[in-house]
Amino acid sequence: MTTTNPDDSVLKEQFRAAQDAAENEVNENRQETTDSEIISTSQEEEVKASDSSESPISEVKETPSEEQEAPASEEVEIPKVDYSTLSKQELAETLSLLVVNRSPNEIKDDVEEIRSLFFKKVKAEAEELKQKFLSEGGNLEDFKPTPDPLESTVRDSLKTYFDKRADFGHIQEAEKQANLKKKYEVIDKIKELVNREESINKTFQEFRALQNEWKSIGPVPQSAVKELWDNYHHNVEIFYDYVKINNDLKDLDLKKNLEAKLSLCEKAEALLNESNPVNSFRKLQSLHEQWREIGPVAADQRNAVWERFKAASTKINELHHEYFSKQKKEQKKNLDAKIELCEAVEAINQIECKSFNDFNAQSAKIQEYQEKWKQTGFSNKKQNTKLYLRFRAACDAFYEKKRQFYQENKDAQAENLKKKIALCEKAEAIQDSTDWKGTTETLIQLQKEWKEIGTIPFKQTEKCWKRFRKACDHFFENKSKHFADIDSVYEENLKAKLAIIEELNNFNPGDDVSVAFEQLNDIQDRWSKIGFVPFNKKKEITKLYNAALNEQIDKLNVSVEDLNVLKYKSKIDGIKSNPKLSRKVLLEREKFYQKIKQLENDVVTWENNIGFFAKSANADAMIKEVEAKIENAKKMIKTLEEKVKMIDESCLDE
Repeated sequence: MTTTNPDDSVLKEQFRAAQDAAENEVNENRQETTDSEIISTSQEEEVKASDSSESPISEVKETPSEEQEAPASEEVEIPKVDYSTLSKQELAETLSLLVVNRSPNEIKDDVEEIRSLFFKKVKAEAEELKQKFLSEGGNLEDFKPTPDPLESTVRDSLKTYFDKRADFGHIQEAEKQANLKKKYEVIDKIKELVNREESINKTFQEFRALQNEWKSIGPVPQSAVKELWDNYHHNVEIFYDYVKINNDLKDLDLKKNLEAKLSLCEKAEALLNESNPVNSFRKLQSLHEQWREIGPVAADQRNAVWERFKAASTKINELHHEYFSKQKKEQKKNLDAKIELCEAVEAINQIECKSFNDFNAQSAKIQEYQEKWKQTGFSNKKQNTKLYLRFRAACDAFYEKKRQFYQENKDAQAENLKKKIALCEKAEAIQDSTDWKGTTETLIQLQKEWKEIGTIPFKQTEKCWKRFRKACDHFFENKSKHFADIDSVYEENLKAKLAIIEELNNFNPGDDVSVAFEQLNDIQDRWSKIGFVPFNKKKEITKLYNAALNEQIDKLNVSVEDLNVLKYKSKIDGIKSNPKLSRKVLLEREKFYQKIKQLENDVVTWENNIGFFAKSANADAMIKEVEAKIENAKKMIKTLEEKVKMIDESCLDE
């Protein structure tokens, strides 16, 4: 090797300085390459994949692939579009245009949003058709949604998109291999700069041009990055050693590199303020790519600037890790909840349902479990799909068993329908009756019978019930109207009875007991002729009347028999307001009647016995005793006959 430098000692000193600088640069880049290892994005892809919505409608599934590096060329930014305002037709047309006219890497988010919105609309319309079908009397098991013709168009567009994206991935991989080859060609050219016998300035300009060419080349396969950069930095080190670059020029280069790396530190630290750790992590990878592109910095600044950049990177990586750890815990919780729901439905399938009510009760539980399933978040993709199929299979098994049961019990439902139609006819036959009490009891009994009858065909349920309910409502509306009309009459009756109570409270029996007795009888007759009073006043008014009447009766100096009859008449007057008392009085009538027969027989016996007593020595005393018994018995018979008469007249009036 020839040299133009006449001073060998100076040359050796410059050579050592250049060699030390190159060695420091290589060590720095090796340290940075080691410390900036990128966390695998498998966790992120796993959670993202598990976020796909569960839907009974089958969807075109994307084949998962590794994240592709962004091409070096600047991408055209697509303006953000609000696809939620578009109809299904517009969504299908927009998707077709995007797939045909745009690169697959540019429209990834747009395709996913359009796909999600379109199938949500399809699902919503299917749900609306199902509810309409059910509201019209259809059976859930018989519902089959009509296929949407646009769905086929969208699926074709999605298939085209995924095919193009797969082809794009192959093209990108080929481009990366080509870029790798180009970068090794640049390294070979840097090797050729060594040992040239030309000016350092020209050689250095060629070196700078090769560096710019290196930076302009796009990404290479990830597996070749470390070896490529080691090779590149090794040959740059050799070049620096060879050309013995001017220290001032190198210092300027190191200063520019320091400024660039400090800027990257600030950008990395700013990422810590972002709310989405996934986005922060992705942006950090781009900053690391830029960091590797920047050359070395001064030795005294090297560790400080790298530690600053490394510290920000570590925090971002920790946040990214915590995010996915939290996602995994939540997915584990959702996984356990879904397993419990599967087991709950499977347990229901083990229960033997013997009636329609049994099936309806279990159907309600399954619907509750289905709602809980919808509200439960996603588990990991592998388990989520498996559990969904398990849960769906358990639900389908129950509904199939229910369908078979209903099919087998159609005859029973038909018989129940006949029974309920018969009840409708009975209710309609008496709906215009004015026998308010009797008809009310009859309709209540019919309603009890209705509840005891089993289920009828679903399509007839509402129609039959409305018919029965209409007849019942017709009667009870008439009844309410009738009693509303007589409320005013009841109030007048109440006033009349209060007047009689007032009259009793002010009653003056005078000296003539018989006259007072007749006046009280007259008051009782007038009280009995007054009609009903409001139900809530009935007991109170009767109690006041009885108290006032008994008080006046007790003041009269009449025989015990007359007093007994008068008080009993007061008791009889109260039976109309108390059905329980009425039944009790009827039982008393039977006792009174039996007592009368017994006393009549006793009188006959005693009268016959008097003839025998006449022959006895003590006949007079015994005859008087028997005659007293006969007299008392006849008075008792008369009193009992009056009571029986009162009861009979009361029953006739009622």
